[in-house]
Amino acid sequence: MKGIIEIEGMEFFAYHGCYETERIVGNKFVVYARMEADCEAAAATDDIGRALNYASAYEVIAREMMVTSHLLEHVCKRIIDALLLAFPQIEHVTVKVSKMNPPLGGKIGATSVTLSK
Repeated sequence: MKGIIEIEGMEFFAYHGCYETERIVGNKFVVYARMEADCEAAAATDDIGRALNYASAYEVIAREMMVTSHLLEHVCKRIIDALLLAFPQIEHVTVKVSKMNPPLGGKIGATSVTLSK
């Protein structure tokens, strides 16, 4: 039984950006992750040991968000690679990282990058 595990609205204060000021001052980021995996055993047994533990997935994402990068593409790729390494049962993963209120010279709610593997 294929399942979809989503973690939505994860908020982080981090230091990603091409401009030096962004890497000094920091900004708010919102992350979304969607992981596809076989959920048959977890659904049948009600055993967290047989599930893709989303608390552990959150920890992986939080750790990668604290590594400063210039590009959101790089942040997404690192998160995807870390999730696939930590959870071999993941068949497909999508990660979206949004930078809130980016410094682009106007009123902009967010810029985002979404990558899948």
